[in-house]
Amino acid sequence: MNISGLLHININCSDFEQSKAFYEMLGFREIMPVPPEGAGDEAAAVGMVSYRVKGALMKHPSRIVIDLLEWQEPREQGSPYGSMAHPGIARVAFVTSALDDDRATLDAAGVSFLSAEPVQVAGPGGSKVRFICFKDPDGTVLELVEMEKTKGA
Repeated sequence: MNISGLLHININCSDFEQSKAFYEMLGFREIMPVPPEGAGDEAAAVGMVSYRVKGALMKHPSRIVIDLLEWQEPREQGSPYGSMAHPGIARVAFVTSALDDDRATLDAAGVSFLSAEPVQVAGPGGSKVRFICFKDPDGTVLELVEMEKTKGA
């Protein structure tokens, strides 16, 4: 295998404008709109015959890129996984250097958290790691992780 990095994370949403504003609050900025229609080989590559979509590639200053998509046709109803134990990608974790400040910003915006407070766990080499999980407008679970800097890390 010759994998050299992660290009983007696809996050589906039910309302592109609402979700775009949410991810902009997290620091993401649109870098490229997604073409609104696909057919032929392009659609087949994602397991479809044809599609219509509203979306954009959005990049964070940390260089993380998301592919935020509102599928218009086909359009599915539903919500993300009901449990963190469900097979598949359960959450996306973002590193922060100011967990409490970021949590306060999200709390003031009315964001839903999975727990009332961040929790602390042991990290590599006995370091301390604090994290809290929250949901985007569609219920996709995201996580903020603050990792204690350790000597030599």
